[in-house]
Amino acid sequence: MAEETDEKKPFLSKKIDNFFRGLADAYRFVLRFFKEVFLPPYEFREVVQQCYRIGVESLPLISLTGFIVGIVFTNQSRPSLEEFGAASWLPSLISIAVVRAMGPLVTALIAAGKVGSSIGAEIGSMKVTEQIDAMEVSATNPFKFLVVSRVLATTFMIPMLVMYTDFVALMGSFLSVNSKELVSMSTFFVQVFESITFLDIFSSVLKSILFGFTIGIVGCYKGYNSSKGTEGVGRAANSAVVISMFLIFIEELLALQIVNAIRTW
Repeated sequence: MAEETDEKKPFLSKKIDNFFRGLADAYRFVLRFFKEVFLPPYEFREVVQQCYRIGVESLPLISLTGFIVGIVFTNQSRPSLEEFGAASWLPSLISIAVVRAMGPLVTALIAAGKVGSSIGAEIGSMKVTEQIDAMEVSATNPFKFLVVSRVLATTFMIPMLVMYTDFVALMGSFLSVNSKELVSMSTFFVQVFESITFLDIFSSVLKSILFGFTIGIVGCYKGYNSSKGTEGVGRAANSAVVISMFLIFIEELLALQIVNAIRTW
């Protein structure tokens, strides 16, 4: 009995031990994904279906949000530039802000709330109702069918949604600028593209791919490891959103430091 009591003693504390166990489980989960993604069979049909759900079904929300972001940021920036007589720089400022940071970040946060919670709740409900166990009994690889397909779909679709958000935000900005300064669309977009460099576009795409992978892998991990019935499903969906958003901000900060170092190098 004394030996069993000693074995159950936490190494540091119960919370800290559980935290590091969770990190180890997440590490093994990510490694399993990279192993399964290259092995047959390939679930192309499920990947396409998930791309439709993540991409097409998110367009209305993404369109509205991107359009509002473009208008609001333009209206907020105009007074500051007008104080210095630099209102003509507004298209350049908006394009740099949208392409470098706002487009990828806003899209990823919306996707984390909409897509991440959906993935966590869907896989979590399948876990607690033992549908995943039934798939294993029927000789189907549930990890490849459920996890790999959804992570690939988010990794593919988030960059496309980001480019679409950039375009919609710039259109909203153009309408705001045109209503005040009567700038033509050709003049506006000439200034927009003159201010954007290849590094801006390349870093935006890379960040979007990383954000998409993060949203997919976190949602799948939390859902795949959920328990305790419907309560566990709710916790999986909630924690998928919170952890995804936290990691997105961390990745944005790190990407910003790397890109700025490259730009000044």
